[in-house]
Amino acid sequence: MIRASSIPLINRALTTQERIAIIDRRGVHSYGDVINQSIEIAQHLLRDTADLAEARVAFMTSPGIDYVAAQWGIWLAGGIAVPLCLSHPLLEIEYVINNAGIKFIVAHPEFEEKLSPLIEAYNLILIHSNPEDNIPEVPLPEIEVNRNAMILFTSGTTCKPKGVVTTHKNISAQITSLVKSWEIVEDDRILHALPLHHIHGIINALYCPLWAGARCEMMTRFNADAIWERFVKSDLTLFMAVPTIYVKLIASWERAGRVEKETMSSACSKMRLMISGSAALPVNILEKWKSICGHTLLERYGMTEIGMALSNPLHGERKPGYVGTPLPGVELQLVDDNGEIITEEMKEGEIQVKGDNVFQEYWDNAQSTRDAFHRGWFRTGDIAVIKNGFYRILGRSSIDIIKSAGYKISALEIEEVLRSHPEIDECAVVGINDEKWGERICAAIVTRDNCVLTLDNLRQWARERIAKYKIPSRLKIVPHLPQNVMAKVTKPEVKKLF
Repeated sequence: MIRASSIPLINRALTTQERIAIIDRRGVHSYGDVINQSIEIAQHLLRDTADLAEARVAFMTSPGIDYVAAQWGIWLAGGIAVPLCLSHPLLEIEYVINNAGIKFIVAHPEFEEKLSPLIEAYNLILIHSNPEDNIPEVPLPEIEVNRNAMILFTSGTTCKPKGVVTTHKNISAQITSLVKSWEIVEDDRILHALPLHHIHGIINALYCPLWAGARCEMMTRFNADAIWERFVKSDLTLFMAVPTIYVKLIASWERAGRVEKETMSSACSKMRLMISGSAALPVNILEKWKSICGHTLLERYGMTEIGMALSNPLHGERKPGYVGTPLPGVELQLVDDNGEIITEEMKEGEIQVKGDNVFQEYWDNAQSTRDAFHRGWFRTGDIAVIKNGFYRILGRSSIDIIKSAGYKISALEIEEVLRSHPEIDECAVVGINDEKWGERICAAIVTRDNCVLTLDNLRQWARERIAKYKIPSRLKIVPHLPQNVMAKVTKPEVKKLF
């Protein structure tokens, strides 16, 4: 047992060892249980060395104590933790293993068969996430807060995923900013239903509550009906999800009977805070959720490289369509195409970020790292406007800003309008190269209940709602939109439809 740790998150856990930390499929686990299992994993990693010295260690476990213990054990041994996505095919996992130069892999036995080809091909050292064999105890290395701690791979919506390197100091800054803003305390109880290879699931939904000494009830996989069941049966105070999850929860609620709906809505309304992120929250979904349970979802903005940067307020008005104001400890500026700082309202520019929350580098990619920064500011590539201090995201500069007929057009703005069409369930708007217009506006649409929607009908409906030059000129009806595991629409795949 360690009495103190130089890793801030683990040191916090040492002060609350008797409290319940995690509830998972294996049972109920205290903070002390998590720490003890973490130390066992660290001891196995340190069999042949006194310090992993930032060796990259991949890990794959189901959500729960095994996940936290694996990551903390890697940190205690001096390694860099690289979480693997449970649902990724072997080729995508191999990309991470190869790109990050993985030396060790910590895994639950249930994933050993899946990973065995890579373990053999890359000569990886395998350690079980809940080791049963006892080995001689060795001293744990001292870990400085500036040491590299984690590599997360970007979601790859616009290019091949890059490894984002963060330090223990970066992680602590990301956590404390949110804990302060959202007032997360030890009496909070969160239901965790997000993937654990992404910043949203790791930092926001897991490590913010654990920093505060709160309790995390972790689901093995997403299931809308099961989530509603936990809402009803558990005394939860927090829930964080992506917009697609709220869409599925709404559909589950709508299938229920009248009395069941009342029970579900009542249970949900008792929570303290419900948050949406990782993708733009359609206003109609925000309004529908509010009508179901009275919660105005708190929308925020962040990305793998910076954690969270903007948030609507915990107390006060949450503006639909806006992602809020800068979080504590985070500096933001908007910059135009000429690199000039924008000071006037409603003038679009790129969001740039500075602060202890910002990542260190892209792993083994010096050129991309240099390109990502300008005079110390991280260039997010996201275009936004500011109104009364609140930021509104217009889209990615590379893919959501369409240049057509001399106009710069936000694909997200068009999508928001199209979603209000009574026959449209979901949509994605992209720009396709065109000799006459520069880019032609194209819409891929999922209709409701197999409705028949023509381009002419859509254009006629849209003329009363958006400027003529923003109306799509091509339409593709699809059964579903291409998405990654975080339910983000992959626009390059949408472009291929045209």
